Amino acid sequence: MDTTLTERWQALQQSQPKLRIRNAAEQLGVSEAELLATRLGQGVTRLEGDFRHLICEVEALGEVMALTRNDGMVHEKTGQYKDISLHGQMGLALGVIDLRLFFSRFVFGFAVSEDSGQGVRRSLQFFNAQGEAVHKIYATANTQLEQYQALVERYIAGEQLAPVIAERDGQTDLLATPAALDVAQLRQDWSELKDVHHFQAMLKKHQIERIPAYQSIGADYAQPLAVEAFEQALVLAADSQQPIMIFVGSDGVVQIHTGAVTKLLRTGDWFNVLDPGFNLHANTALIDQLWLVRKPTNDGIVTSLEAFDVNGRQLALMFGERHNGQPERDDWRQLQNQLLARFLLSDGAAA
Repeated sequence: MDTTLTERWQALQQSQPKLRIRNAAEQLGVSEAELLATRLGQGVTRLEGDFRHLICEVEALGEVMALTRNDGMVHEKTGQYKDISLHGQMGLALGVIDLRLFFSRFVFGFAVSEDSGQGVRRSLQFFNAQGEAVHKIYATANTQLEQYQALVERYIAGEQLAPVIAERDGQTDLLATPAALDVAQLRQDWSELKDVHHFQAMLKKHQIERIPAYQSIGADYAQPLAVEAFEQALVLAADSQQPIMIFVGSDGVVQIHTGAVTKLLRTGDWFNVLDPGFNLHANTALIDQLWLVRKPTNDGIVTSLEAFDVNGRQLALMFGERHNGQPERDDWRQLQNQLLARFLLSDGAAA
């Protein structure tokens, strides 16, 4: 155990009792997994094994809360893990808890029991090689705790040792436009898209990231909005009670909410959706760019609202609810038009 790190964390908790472990780790200059491991044997248990199979077994726990986050967005969805399928190192969960899982990023796992002030809070937590959280699963009042404990016992690590954290890889420049970019070819390939799921492969073909692509493609396919439009999109969706889709990704998971949003609340920098079964906590101060993006499909144009931080990392995506074979909803198109009328950027200022 790193006594010095333990003492530094305790001192930080005393001075900032509401500080979350992710932010504490950042302040202390370590990864979240390293900080969590200082409590091994004190409510924290190291897990090992094939985490793909562990995730498949979570269905037996009944109701849980799935949490996926990045620096700017926290996405919390309550329900049961259902319809889980594995495809090599990828996985899908297609129930109320709707996930895209990239298991190569599930490197370290822990079972955590902590005093929440309202009793013991239990969770399964997974981290990438750099010790960054990729996904957390929290027990609720309705979770089958016997099943939870049995699952933990099946995957408990033989040796309760702190993980060896890998150094961060060199960061890709997500804002640079390739010098050799062929804009005409990019536009042609974009115009020939048949499915939104082919979009990332098209970007990879051109060796370009999202923001440079949006800056290059032209206003018929991508338009920048003032960042305030993210909050306003949620307000308009709540007012009209239209069903939307909200995607938030970590390094290893994309978590999706589909449905209407109702209860909205701002608290400081955070704009929150606080609905039964779904919470979104959006630190809108970290949204540096917001784009309205149109992608052709066999079902017509599909439009997304995409939020990015100052480094070009994607924080969240928003769509109108739709399924393959269905065109985009009219009320989502109306919402887009309202955002464009108020928030379209021209020469760096709201139009």
